[in-house]
Amino acid sequence: MSTGYLPLVIFAAGGMLFALVVLATNWLFRPRHGGREKERTYECGLDTEGQTWIQFKIGYYLYALVFVVFDVETVFLFPWALTFKASGMVSFAEMAIFIAVLAMGIWYAWRKGAFEWN
Repeated sequence: MSTGYLPLVIFAAGGMLFALVVLATNWLFRPRHGGREKERTYECGLDTEGQTWIQFKIGYYLYALVFVVFDVETVFLFPWALTFKASGMVSFAEMAIFIAVLAMGIWYAWRKGAFEWN
């Protein structure tokens, strides 16, 4: 094996060893008492009523996906805003295209009724 990969192998082995040590320590020092009360379903401090395994509305997932898309957009927008003066008009045009594509996406979701709560 080439010595160029040795630091990588050592780093990976150290990471795996650290993870195993943390898991083993957790297993050794965890509280071992439990029981019927510990295994009950917990819902905001109240006893659950009715069936606990229910299917969620698709609206929750649609809102979550739209949030993730615009959260990722923010990740790309902040570094661009910090270097706006140094990057010039080409960077501005690229970011305008990026925001336009995202605007078309939200327009499409709006037209399909993704934001309607029925």
